[in-house]
Amino acid sequence: MGDYKKGRGAQFNTANSYSTHQYEPENLSPIEDADFPEPKLKTQFLVETPKQIISRSTSPDIGFTASINPYQGCEHGCIYCYARPSHEYWGFSAGLDFESKIMVKKNAPRLLEKQFQSRSYKPEVIHFSGNTDCYQPAERTYQLTRRMLEICLRYRNPVSIITKNALILRDLDILKPLAELKLVNVAISITTLNEELRLLMEPRTVTGLQRLRTMGILHKAGVPVGVMTAPIIPSLNDHEISKLIELAAEQGACWAAYTLVRLNGALGPLFTDWIKQALPDRADRVLNQIADCHGGQLNDSRFKTRMSGEGPFAQQIAQFHRIACQKYLAGRQPANLTTSLFRPAGQIGLFE
Repeated sequence: MGDYKKGRGAQFNTANSYSTHQYEPENLSPIEDADFPEPKLKTQFLVETPKQIISRSTSPDIGFTASINPYQGCEHGCIYCYARPSHEYWGFSAGLDFESKIMVKKNAPRLLEKQFQSRSYKPEVIHFSGNTDCYQPAERTYQLTRRMLEICLRYRNPVSIITKNALILRDLDILKPLAELKLVNVAISITTLNEELRLLMEPRTVTGLQRLRTMGILHKAGVPVGVMTAPIIPSLNDHEISKLIELAAEQGACWAAYTLVRLNGALGPLFTDWIKQALPDRADRVLNQIADCHGGQLNDSRFKTRMSGEGPFAQQIAQFHRIACQKYLAGRQPANLTTSLFRPAGQIGLFE
């Protein structure tokens, strides 16, 4: 691991599958390399001005149709992230570019309010972070998620949120009144409590224990919270399923869900390179078991199968998760969100 880039998940930039031309780094001689060492990769923030901010999906594998992603790319750097290939649409690589070139949609709050004011808009649950984390580090500076949550509260539009960042606690002053009106559900993503693994796999995220504490604080504040133990990666974190759900339940989780890792597009070579550098002793076993869960391939685009996998390993993971939920989350469920309170004008009543 002499050349391993600490603090980054991907270790190189994969080719962009939408580009006809690719750039290859020039091989420098040892003298040149010594004279001009590779600089540390710094994050760049690039402004994007979309015309619409609500994205829609018809996939039968996800539990929402409308979503908002105020940022494209994610500095968390999770090596397994299914959103990496989407960065290629912007002309970037799914590798290091994904976690170091972040597109910031500064006009997102204005677009959302414009949508709410449209006569054609029908209130629905909007999912924050359908692609990338809405509370990633950029949110500390740009506060796009906070501003949009304020708009959702003003117009009484329900939201669901998934994040792995404790920064969500900054917005408790908005989340609490949303929860009182049955307008919010939150999911905290936790993949592992093994700090060595987290630092390699999710280099710029908060610790698993801090995510559990975040769940507890949300629960005590009256905000419905669940745990997303995703993705499950055979021979890396599958043995933690039961413990993660148990600890999440202790912090007030009212539901749990998971997905099985799949390595579509550029994720295949990125993950393969990463695990052979970071965890060479188990690399082949992990890759083989992932393939066994997806019909012999690392990638899987089949609806109703891609998220849960198939075969003995996938069935075992599903059983572990189901038993843990029955044991620790019996009788609990997410809050039923309402759309009946939506205010097209977004104005607060005189006596509220």
